[in-house]
Amino acid sequence: MTIPDAQSHNRLQEVLLDPSTIPPGVGDGAHERAVAINDLVEDNSFGVQGRDEGPYSLTIAQSESRLTFKVRSKIGEPIAEFTVSTTPLRPLLKDYFLLCETYYSAIRNASPRQIEAIDRERAALHNEGASLIAARIADGIEIDEGTARRLFTVISALHWKA
Repeated sequence: MTIPDAQSHNRLQEVLLDPSTIPPGVGDGAHERAVAINDLVEDNSFGVQGRDEGPYSLTIAQSESRLTFKVRSKIGEPIAEFTVSTTPLRPLLKDYFLLCETYYSAIRNASPRQIEAIDRERAALHNEGASLIAARIADGIEIDEGTARRLFTVISALHWKA
């Protein structure tokens, strides 16, 4: 799928976090969420199979170990809702966050070669998470690889413990 331009129907025009199920982030966590959401909205390819009512609004809600994605049309009509278990993501997120911490520590005192190796591992885990998310929503939502990566970044930001 090609990345649509700003006039395309197959894109997200906004991404919201359900305030009744996702408490507001604080400090760096709030900043990470805002940046991740902005990046996703700025560059995405997002289509609802069998529908052409975009650009879309996406609201993300959280309940226990599940994320619910609610998709609305450009005029606000609910058109799709799907739930994804975060249980399969837990070990991946744990490893990803550990590598992120290792990376940030390494940039202070490790060699460029060591930093690059850690960053490659971190990118590989990020790609794995993006693929997992894309596969879990593939029955109703069409996204490209870049959008899957940015969506995984949003999910990571929701679970990041500062």
